[in-house]
Amino acid sequence: MTENPRDHGGGLDAAAACYGGMRGDWLDLSTGINPVPYPVGEITQNAWTALPDRAAHDRLIHAARAFWHVPEGAEIVPAHGASALIAAMPHVLRAQSVAIPTPTYNEHAAAFRAQGVPVLDGAADLRVLVHPNNPDGKLWDAGDLRGPAVIDESFCDVCPAQSHVDLASRGDTVVMKSFGKFWGLAGLRLGFAITTPDIAAKIRVEIGPWAASGPALEIGARALRDTAWADATRARLTTDAARLDALMAKAGAKVVGGTTLFRLYDVGDAALWQDRLAKGHVWSRIFPYSDRWLRLGLPAPHQWAQLEAAL
Repeated sequence: MTENPRDHGGGLDAAAACYGGMRGDWLDLSTGINPVPYPVGEITQNAWTALPDRAAHDRLIHAARAFWHVPEGAEIVPAHGASALIAAMPHVLRAQSVAIPTPTYNEHAAAFRAQGVPVLDGAADLRVLVHPNNPDGKLWDAGDLRGPAVIDESFCDVCPAQSHVDLASRGDTVVMKSFGKFWGLAGLRLGFAITTPDIAAKIRVEIGPWAASGPALEIGARALRDTAWADATRARLTTDAARLDALMAKAGAKVVGGTTLFRLYDVGDAALWQDRLAKGHVWSRIFPYSDRWLRLGLPAPHQWAQLEAAL
């Protein structure tokens, strides 16, 4: 199967239509979403039936500030997913040109191009860096972040010591966080922009009121306070990523990067490997810019046997 240049993981319905089987028969490793999600527990009736109130919003902000060690002078803006914030950045920052090193997550460039902003390889008014990068896991150091920048830390909760959230109080920087990846709750649609008050105010205007749902506010605050779960999850992801690397190496793949939420392999012929895995109802990620790279997320604990069989 070929992918659209503005490609994403997922698309399991299309994979099932091509290779057969019901959706429940498939192991979807095409995304970097934690396969063992945060246990959300009971959600109050009010979270579902009332418009989100200020108190619920403030509880989430307080938990986020503590969890990510947000510096004084920076504000936190929750939104309905990091994708909503990515789409808002061209309107908020008004850059005349943007530099986005590739390969990387394609939605940033797509958002700026949609507004007629040139996306350049070299010097530009604004730089966008995905940290750790998707798909190769590259970490950017502070020297890469001089000047106006958007730092997409959607996958940085697996390596919090590497975060550049301290730069969020700088007058020209936006740090983005995604709740769906590390906590495994992508369907909740919750993301965060961390930045200075003046940029935060512009983001709020752009995304409008009630930008996070009542359930998202409640679950997000609960999860961000649960540091024991986060610590245990990082340990499990590290163990499982090493297990996946060993399994893929045995099958002939070479590790070329990734994070503990997804691994990137050189497999020689990515389309052939995707086809091979799909015949075993395992969906993987390939890329339009490389015919050798295959990316896999991690199986849930009960799904390893299906991957091993497909390999």
